[in-house]
This record gives sequence, C-alpha cells and structure tokens, in this order.
Amino acid sequence: MTDTKSELDTAGRFFPFAERMRAEGLPDIAIRTFAHHYAELVAGETGQIPEQDIVAVADVPDADSLDENLAEIGRTALPRTVVVKLNGGLGTTMGLAKAKSLLQVKQDLSFLEIIARTCAHQSVPLLLMNSFATRDDSLAAIVPLLTTSEGDALPPDFLQHKVPKVTRADLTPADWAARPELTWCPPGHGDLYASLVSSGLLTRLLEAGYEYAFVSNADNLGAVVDETILGHVAVGDIPFLMEVADRTAADRKGGHLARRPDGQLLLRESAQCPGVDKDAFADIERHRYFNTNNLWLRLSALQEQLDAGGGFLPLPLIVNAKTVDPRDPSSTPVYQLETAMGAAIAVIPGSAALRVDRARFSPVKSTGDLLAVRSDAYLLTDDHRVVVHPHRTRPPLSVVLDPAFYQRIDQLDERFPHGPPSLIDCDALTLGGDIRFGRDVRVVGTVSLTAAPGETRTIGDGTTLEGI
Repeated sequence: MTDTKSELDTAGRFFPFAERMRAEGLPDIAIRTFAHHYAELVAGETGQIPEQDIVAVADVPDADSLDENLAEIGRTALPRTVVVKLNGGLGTTMGLAKAKSLLQVKQDLSFLEIIARTCAHQSVPLLLMNSFATRDDSLAAIVPLLTTSEGDALPPDFLQHKVPKVTRADLTPADWAARPELTWCPPGHGDLYASLVSSGLLTRLLEAGYEYAFVSNADNLGAVVDETILGHVAVGDIPFLMEVADRTAADRKGGHLARRPDGQLLLRESAQCPGVDKDAFADIERHRYFNTNNLWLRLSALQEQLDAGGGFLPLPLIVNAKTVDPRDPSSTPVYQLETAMGAAIAVIPGSAALRVDRARFSPVKSTGDLLAVRSDAYLLTDDHRVVVHPHRTRPPLSVVLDPAFYQRIDQLDERFPHGPPSLIDCDALTLGGDIRFGRDVRVVGTVSLTAAPGETRTIGDGTTLEGI
C-alpha cells in the first residue's frame, strides 16, 4: 500500500526546491525529474549497486565482426540521423574559463571546428547540448561553421538543465551567500533526455523525419558516425545501443557494463559501487567492458519510453557527496543528485551493447592527452577525423605530465613553445618537474624525465630521447 503520509511529507520538503527551480525559469520536466530523484534520496536510496545484485558480462557483439553490407544500409540511414555532442564542460582543470571544446587541438583547429567539419563531410546535422556556462562562446564559434540548410532546419544547440544542491545535514536546498551560483549544479549527462523534451527538440526531430541520434562527448574526437554501426542499429531495430571497449588498468575507475539477474544490461558507475565491492569493481577480468559514452538512440523508441514513464526516464540515481564550494572543503557539505545518460541501457527494453575498437574512445581529459593528440602520433584525415597515425604500430600512447608544471594550457604551451615532440614511436612519456622542449625533439619507446626542484631542464633542438 502506498504511504500517503510519506508522499505528502516528501512533497512538502520538496516545495522549496520546486519554488527555487521555478524562479530560475526551469521547465516542468526538469522539476518533476528532480522531484523523483529527491524522493528517492529522502527514502534512503543511495543509488548504489552491490556486486551481489549484478552479473558480469562475459561477451558482447564485436563491431569488427559486423557484416560489411551493413555500411550501405547505414549510408541510406544517414539523412535520418543527427549527431549530438555533449558540450557542457568548462576546461577549468586546464586553466580555462570557456568551453573545453574551444581548445585548439589539431592544426590550429578546435574540437568544435573539427566536429563541425566531420558532420558537414557526412552531411549530418550537428546539435550541441550546452550548459549555461558554455552556450554563448560555443554558439559564437559554431554557428558560422554550419551550412545554411542545417541552420534553417534545426537549431544549433539545446540547453542542459541545472538543479539545486541538497544540504546533507537536513536535505534542504543549499545556501551560500558568498557565491549563490554555487548552490546549483548540472544533473549529469543523463539530463540529455529531459533536455531534448523541454527544448521541444525531440518532437521537432521526429516531425522532421529523423530516426537516429548518435550521442558522444565533445572532447572525444574518436567518436564519429560509423555507417556500419548505424546499419546495425537500423537492421536490428535497436532502441538504444552503447559502444563499449575493453577495460585496461587505466579504466579501473570508469563505469562498467553489467547485467541484472533478469538479463537486462546496466551501467554501474564508481559512485554507485559500495565500498566493500571496490575490488570487484576494479577487476578488469571480471568486468571486461567500459562505457565509451558513445550512444545510439532510436528517437521513436525514446519517445515511447518517455510517454510510458510520464514524460521522463527514471534513470538510476547517482548521489555525489561534495561541498557547496568545491574548492573550499570547509564549506557546507552537500549532495549533488545526478544521472548518467548511459544508464538508460537499464531502462529502455531491448537495449544492447557493442564492443568497438579503442580508437573510438580518445577523450582529452588532461594536458597530457592534449599533447598526445597534438603530436604526430595522431593524424587529421581529409574527411576531418582525428585518428591514430597509420604508421604507428605501438600500444595506446600514455603521456603523464607533472600537474605542478603542465596542468594549465599556458604552462603546457610555455614548455613546448615549438609544438609537441614527435611521439609516433613513443609508448609512454612521463615528465616530472620543469622541463622545456626545443624544436624537432623525438621521443622513442618509454621515456621518463625529471628535473630537480628549482631546476629548469632544457631538451635541446633535434634531440632524440629513447628508453630513458
């Protein structure tokens, strides 16, 4: 029996959140979705998924084994396909106050410029899911790159919502007089679905005849529309497809694929793993696949699921414990209620996963990643894709830079004034301390360099560093 008193109590506790969200002009679906997750929090839901409640996934279909004839089917589906790029993140960890996607990454082109050129080459519309923080700068950069037909047919972007932070002590809306804007947070990229609805874009896409959406992160230049995978989605009438890749030691902390006992696939993020199960979570032999955050959606199936759920997807809750000012550990302890867009694999019946090559997952999360992509280890192709150089025959490149000297973009550029060294024959480059590189430096194999505290070490022009 439903506990009506509990529902009323929860509704009363949620009222100040609803008022705050309405005052910010947030749409009804954003408020209802947050109310759903707040009610779970009040009821004691932690969002955690114990190891005993899941089954490891032993195997999934492999993209390399798909029928090559699917590519032609995918090409016929391209006119009914859109690309959605998650573009809500600022490059704050790299010292930026603008969207990370505006960083120059290859041949003086930014992420957004490369993405726009790739989409134009494939004649698929590009939609950005921006945050309030990234919208203005990103639109100023992207709108001139869109073709007239794209601009006339669809808007260039839609906005991710924001939600209040929740005070841990009493589950009330967080307050912070010094900086009131810090009392808000993004609700995770699971907000994609609600934002497509509130913007009217889902309806608009369906009315215009679009059937498929390929969704990925803006900082992952390996994520481009693959016609064979699109054909696989179309032929299989798959409502939701997650691209997964083999986990390595570097992926132990990332979300992994699993199953419920009834066979339904699910995604478990690290924040959803109980402490006692951390070893099992990190076991890459047991949990073999991680979510690349490259997703394929059949838009009509998404609409059906939204209609069945009263207008929103009941995605699994992720409760993140933070402080209201993330840079001040003494500030008010809060919860941030979030969801992951990949978690829809557990909500949409018939969802599937597909193993893809690691090349489709090349995110830039640090200046080390950026240095690697800027180097000759990666190539910008004529069709505007960033790929591993075909002459490179080594394992995935690892570049680890001392954050005290390389974390910000200006620090990186200062220490590599002539551009990155040649890394095409490099396995791993690790730099500790203040090291500055001259022109035409070549790194071969595994190289680890350090500079003593207070010392600036210089690598001269034309130097080859090998196995150091």
